[in-house]
Amino acid sequence: MRSETAPAIRLEDYQPPVYRIEKVHLTVKLDPAETEVVATLSVARQADVQAGTPLVLDGDELSLRELKLNGEVLPDDGYTVSPDKLEIHAPPSKPFDLKITTQINPEANTKLMGLYRSSGTYCTQCEAEGFRRITYFLDRPDVLAIYTTRVEAPKNDCPVLLANGNLMEKGDIDGTDRHYALWHDPHPKPAYLFALVAGNLAQVPDRFTTASDKKVDLNIYVEHGNEGLCSWAMDSLKRSMKWDEDVFGREYDLDVFNIVAVSDFNMGAMENKGLNIFNDKYVLADPETATDQDYANIEAVIAHEYFHNWTGNRITCRDWFQLCLKEGLTVFRDQEFTSDMRSRPVKRITDVRLLKTHQFPEDAGPLAHPVRPRVYHEINNFYTATVYEKGAEVVRMLKTVLGDEGFHKGLDLYFDRHDGEATTIEAFLTCFEDTTGTDLSQFALWYEQAGTPVVSVASAYDADRQTYSLSLSQEIPPVPGQRSSKPAVIPLRFGLLGPDGKDMHATSASGIKISGDVLLMEKSRHEITFSGISSQPVMSLLRAFSAPVRIDQKFATADLQFLAARDNDPFNRWQAVQSLAMQELVRLTGTLRHGKLGAPADGVVSVFGAVLNDQNLDPALKALALTLPSEADIAQEIGKNVDPDAILAARKQLRQAIARQFHGALRAAALEFAPRGDYSPDAETAGKRALSNRAAYYYAVSNTEDAAQFTWDRFSSADNMTDRLAGLMLLVHDHMPGETAALDLYLSRHEKSSLAMDKWFMVQATAPGDGTLATIKSLFSHPLYDATNPNRVRALLQSFATGNATQFARPDGAGFELVAESVLEIDKRNPQVASRLLTSFRSWRALDANRCALAESALMKISSCEDLSRDSRDIIDRTLQ
Repeated sequence: MRSETAPAIRLEDYQPPVYRIEKVHLTVKLDPAETEVVATLSVARQADVQAGTPLVLDGDELSLRELKLNGEVLPDDGYTVSPDKLEIHAPPSKPFDLKITTQINPEANTKLMGLYRSSGTYCTQCEAEGFRRITYFLDRPDVLAIYTTRVEAPKNDCPVLLANGNLMEKGDIDGTDRHYALWHDPHPKPAYLFALVAGNLAQVPDRFTTASDKKVDLNIYVEHGNEGLCSWAMDSLKRSMKWDEDVFGREYDLDVFNIVAVSDFNMGAMENKGLNIFNDKYVLADPETATDQDYANIEAVIAHEYFHNWTGNRITCRDWFQLCLKEGLTVFRDQEFTSDMRSRPVKRITDVRLLKTHQFPEDAGPLAHPVRPRVYHEINNFYTATVYEKGAEVVRMLKTVLGDEGFHKGLDLYFDRHDGEATTIEAFLTCFEDTTGTDLSQFALWYEQAGTPVVSVASAYDADRQTYSLSLSQEIPPVPGQRSSKPAVIPLRFGLLGPDGKDMHATSASGIKISGDVLLMEKSRHEITFSGISSQPVMSLLRAFSAPVRIDQKFATADLQFLAARDNDPFNRWQAVQSLAMQELVRLTGTLRHGKLGAPADGVVSVFGAVLNDQNLDPALKALALTLPSEADIAQEIGKNVDPDAILAARKQLRQAIARQFHGALRAAALEFAPRGDYSPDAETAGKRALSNRAAYYYAVSNTEDAAQFTWDRFSSADNMTDRLAGLMLLVHDHMPGETAALDLYLSRHEKSSLAMDKWFMVQATAPGDGTLATIKSLFSHPLYDATNPNRVRALLQSFATGNATQFARPDGAGFELVAESVLEIDKRNPQVASRLLTSFRSWRALDANRCALAESALMKISSCEDLSRDSRDIIDRTLQ
């Protein structure tokens, strides 16, 4: 019998909790297989709830050992219990204490949710619904309680005992080999923010002094031997704390801030109050094992989790439908932090590339949902690019609409008004309405409507009248389950470029609200007239990507070339180069698909040469401009009847044409911008390295005599992971001489570093070519492949499914079959990892007829599984709808 989808949870059905849990005292007696959890809950009935109303607590695979109410054992007829629910039939009318003793098995918890044990370390992950795997509880984000946690464990096995808040006391337990630590968190929090860690870990200490001169102890806990890999993470943490004080006025509020890095973790990191738990890939770094991108990711994720202290912890979500309230807002904050730490234009382009690669396809496929969904079956599946990345874009638009001053006034009111509460999107927006007097009811549609708006643009210039006319219209393409869409508020930052490349200024404009350099679309259609325009302008629209929309604007090639060379907005200059490349790649794909030979247009190739030779461009920005649209981006642009093989071939053609025409300049740039001296992850040096490696990427296929040797030399002589990995990818992905030797050399050098080896698996999984599937199957039995480690699974299987379109979507269906079989196998032990892997099928309907049928067959195989988890059942049902 086929497993069923979990019942739908709907926003409209929200009801406040019937009971409050005001205090929680936990005693956790750790044991690998028989951990005892004693939870004493101070419970009170809500004033408007009828006396005698049952108290129903959530559970998940729990075993009840004892139940006491106000110190007395509750008789059997006073409650009903199962592994997933505990119901107290007639609780007292007055506040009462409920003491619940449960037993759990951390060693057997392969789901890595709740309390689990991995590599000898006890660890928790409670967001979204993991606390119910530790004890019976009202496991929902609007139940806020003060937590006191006593952790007990053998002293030799677990010398480190950590929990939320401040350490109150610690000591030995008389007559035993065990010890304890007592932690208290004075700030009310929901159960999803509970955390506990115990194990034999090394401590890396530091200290931070807040703006009010409060001393805060900082600690990073890692496996022994990794202490020397924490300096960048600690530095990032201290800079995050200072930045949040300076920019948002937010100080830290406990005596200690602890970070723990673990290798087996479903998430990237978790913002538990005072005890952040991280996937170690976002903490550990040195030049030998971490790339420049790894350093940037660590900086961003450390900041993100710290910023949650206010946007997520001090103010949390009323319900899980409000998830974007903490995640979208906090992503916006970490993006701003990185922009201030590094290059704002480069960061903006990087974020938009991520959005277009991950969120735009989500919005266009069967897994589309609003930034604030109104229904879900499994909340674990809504930690998506829409909630995070698009959610951040909505906050950014709010800032654009209100201006810097209005935005910060509204946010300050939000912090003051809702501190210590679980709240909603409506309450958040009301703060901005109250401080600025702006009606945001139409803006709120961004939280309610799925899909990516398409803004169509048409223009005309009247030389006699010196007017420039602009027609703008917006439309959201049909979204499954969404009947219709209303016009959104779309802020479009713009510039009218004159022949000299400078912005022209109109004497007047009509037909739309304009604030500074922002056009504010509020209707389905706007007819705009700019007066006093003395010559034909070129419209530069959506500068800095001021809204998460697609622009349908028919540019002449000459105008795009002009924008690519002259636009003073860095983002739109980059976008112009991408648009030229995209047009050419789509054309070449169509030509190749019909079996015809085609050559890239000289004009497009020359644009890349102009970028390469532009001495005024920042190296990091130049490296981005020289990066071709990805295969996934091209597939999105084509939209239907997609042939991944033709896309790969078209991209290879354009790359080779650029390489052959500019091989001399490319070789020179690869050498000139390779940093000398000691490695540094700073933005300027990383930008030069990016440009050097981008130039080497083209030079590798230039057909010059020394291209292969040049590439091997760069790989073999690299003194940092950024350059070494870039060289390895070229040798393997282009199947150059030395490919096997390079993989062996890398393996011998890095086999003891799990993070470096994740890259080794990823490189092979994403290599184009018919042999990749056999390689992946052989890697399943490699001694260093661990099918229970989420990072290793993602490195091999997720990388293959999302980063190797030609082999995942093979015309014989073998790639789909491999992933489908893997989903079914992984789902048995870790549903979250399995369901994430399953999302790689989200765009299957856009493929050509043959591949589409093969993908559907693989999906039906998964769907027919009788005991599929709720996580995977939810994804498969929505993917097939």
